[in-house]
Amino acid sequence: QVQLVESGGGLVQAGGSLRLSCAASGRTFSRYAMGWFRQAPGKEREFVATISWSGVTPYYADSVKGRFTISRDNAKNVVYLQMNSLKPEDTAVYYCAASYSGGTTTGKYSSWGQGTQVTVSS
Repeated sequence: QVQLVESGGGLVQAGGSLRLSCAASGRTFSRYAMGWFRQAPGKEREFVATISWSGVTPYYADSVKGRFTISRDNAKNVVYLQMNSLKPEDTAVYYCAASYSGGTTTGKYSSWGQGTQVTVSS
């Protein structure tokens, strides 16, 4: 399995931007599809975005489409989530995850980071 560590969360005003990073350990990072999920207090963890091992097929939840961009750098073992035009409803703990198959459900992902808090004030 791959170990994942997220960073880049914080407090931002509505309309602002943040870039999350997820650093992966291990030499097999490029074999994994990567995903970002989020979990708000009292809610289930939900899919945000995913990207294939090659980085050419990103896919987004409708709630973030056009505002968030997922990307990866396999040479650096890092996956990013650029978040623009943030809204208060984007407030959550954001998790990155690794999967051999990809997808939009948590059960498809075998490795998870510890999460990073994103808070968007109105």
